[in-house]
Amino acid sequence: MAHAYTPGLKVAAGTTIRNERRLPIEGEVLVQVGDTIDAEDVVAKASLPGNVQLVNIANLLSIPTEDIHEYMLKKEGAPIDQNEIIGETKGLFGLFKSQARSPIDGTIESISDVTGQVIIREAPIPVNVMGHIAGSIVEILSDEGAIVEAYGTYIQGIFGVGGETVGTLEIVVESPDAPLTKDLIQPAHRDRILCGGAIVGNDAIQEAIRHGVKGIIVGGIHDGDLRALLGYELGVAITGSEELGLTLVVTEGFGEISMAARTFDLLKAQEGMVASINGATQIRAGVVRPEIIIPVEGQRDAVDTDIAGDALNIGTPIRIIREPYFGKLGRVSLLPVELQELETEAQVRVLEVELEDGNKVVLPRANVEIIEV
Repeated sequence: MAHAYTPGLKVAAGTTIRNERRLPIEGEVLVQVGDTIDAEDVVAKASLPGNVQLVNIANLLSIPTEDIHEYMLKKEGAPIDQNEIIGETKGLFGLFKSQARSPIDGTIESISDVTGQVIIREAPIPVNVMGHIAGSIVEILSDEGAIVEAYGTYIQGIFGVGGETVGTLEIVVESPDAPLTKDLIQPAHRDRILCGGAIVGNDAIQEAIRHGVKGIIVGGIHDGDLRALLGYELGVAITGSEELGLTLVVTEGFGEISMAARTFDLLKAQEGMVASINGATQIRAGVVRPEIIIPVEGQRDAVDTDIAGDALNIGTPIRIIREPYFGKLGRVSLLPVELQELETEAQVRVLEVELEDGNKVVLPRANVEIIEV
């Protein structure tokens, strides 16, 4: 029988998870190998240089640029407050003085007698890297961070928005095909990560934000609701940096799609546990998937049940991961051996997929991924 190999979403009831926590610049690592940490513990910290502003002292005081040092009241390296006088003329008989004030709090970084300008730098911006998952430090990345290892449930979604967050998992629907509606979200859900079923609308998401919910996990979302949530049409760039008030992880695709029974059952079995989720997604080269991680103590001797790349055969259930059928489910109905030419004139291996509505489409094999039944 013809077969091929294709990547699939990972859905693991129990697996060893190694999470790299790295600073954007060199800094100080606060942990050591062997340390046990919680998800919200800081493992490394650094300070980004503050923003700078230019103040044209020569123009403000109407003086020659080469004389700027004579009129400065503050020297290089001196801390200053917003609206503090940093330069001043002598005036006439001590009167009618011209003054230059600092527009910000900061430090005078340089005074130029060539341009007549002063560079003021704002306070450094602290950057902290959290553990994100509860686990043990197994490796130190010199001056940059550490690698955290844990054993637990690991689930990849197909799409997400919003960055890393941590909260107690709560299932708010009875079945994987039930929608997560606005009326199901209550004030008691503050700081929780809520799991729904088939779909969530923007009205429910806004209600969750209003009540301080940290994250939502759900099977599907309509593209119109996603546009309403973001306020713009999502392009092909990586997601995860959005500041929405919560993180959204979609496990199945766009539209009303029941969450896979296996995924729902795994989440339901871990209700009440602390879950770490990340909505960062990139579909194109260098694929990044949204993640759900639920560390489980005392089960490290269990056998990993990771589901990754697998054989692609006739009848294999798949999900389409590129337009124009993005998010649709189906089964492989034909696996031609010979290469076929696309509209771009590229020669690729293809497969025929029978969609849930009975229609059949031919796609490049790279456009699909195996899903777990």
